[in-house]
Amino acid sequence: MDFLNIAAVTNWWTASYGIWSTPMLNQAVDNCPAAFILNHMVEFDSPRYDPIFHALGDPTRRSMLRALADGERTVGTLAEPFAMSLAAASKHIKVLENAGLVRRKVRGRTHWCSLDPEPLTTASELLSEYQRFWSRRLDRLAALIEADNRKKEKDNG
Repeated sequence: MDFLNIAAVTNWWTASYGIWSTPMLNQAVDNCPAAFILNHMVEFDSPRYDPIFHALGDPTRRSMLRALADGERTVGTLAEPFAMSLAAASKHIKVLENAGLVRRKVRGRTHWCSLDPEPLTTASELLSEYQRFWSRRLDRLAALIEADNRKKEKDNG
């Protein structure tokens, strides 16, 4: 099967099963017999970072984290700026809890939430690695452009 022909894969999958499912599309990449490629960052660290970035990917949850940076808040207080139900706010908080970003304590009938900054430090360290990588690459690109410009000036002048 020609893995690069997406239309053929889609037509085959639809004809065979009557539905379209993305796993068939991903098999072309995931099960490619041509080469075994291992990206250590993706293969080994992804489960560690995925819940953190998933939690940070939603603007409501980011706003909740900003509020928690100032101190403990109740679920009701966190829900208030968004005009959402306590159940909806609780679902957002559960995502933050699963990422390790929030701790919830129950005092009486009130749920109090507090920020745990440790996972943010972990995410920041990962982003710093990428920042160093791209800074080096961009520095090299700037040096190449500068050298090319000097050469052009020398040739023209």
